[in-house]
Amino acid sequence: MRKGADHINREEQLSALIDSYQHLIFSICYKMTSDYFASEDLTQDTFLSAYDHLKDFDGKYEKAWLCRIATNKCLDYLQSAGRRSIPTEDVGIHEVSTSGETPESICLEEEVRATLLARCRALKPPYDEIAKAYYYDEMDAAEIAAGRGMKIKTVQTQIYRARTMLRKLYGKEKGA
Repeated sequence: MRKGADHINREEQLSALIDSYQHLIFSICYKMTSDYFASEDLTQDTFLSAYDHLKDFDGKYEKAWLCRIATNKCLDYLQSAGRRSIPTEDVGIHEVSTSGETPESICLEEEVRATLLARCRALKPPYDEIAKAYYYDEMDAAEIAAGRGMKIKTVQTQIYRARTMLRKLYGKEKGA
């Protein structure tokens, strides 16, 4: 009877982990593989592996534990993908894609950038322009300061405040 209760408890633990960390784990997998569909599979594999090892897990640092599992799954995937993609003599060097970008990853990247731009524009001035320049246009603080004729410390402070505001905006979306 005890074994059945442990099984239910592990399922509840897994459900809580998935609810809390599924987006984080997916983003790690996507960042490492740049493949949306492989990232979905690797995210699922991460949680399956976590489920298999929940009985051995002490419950501390669950976020770091899951991130480590995801990283290892991605490294294994990339290592095996590298072995599978060795060109044969029938495939010319010019036919092998070097960019590694798939249409799905390009589309996802565009969607993420559009969301970021919308969030930057939603901030109040001057943080809207600072956030756009720093996060969307990927300028560093010195470039922004030079372009606006401002002190670098002022720009750094505004970047910090804009980051806090963006976190709140993204947090509201996650909580909704």
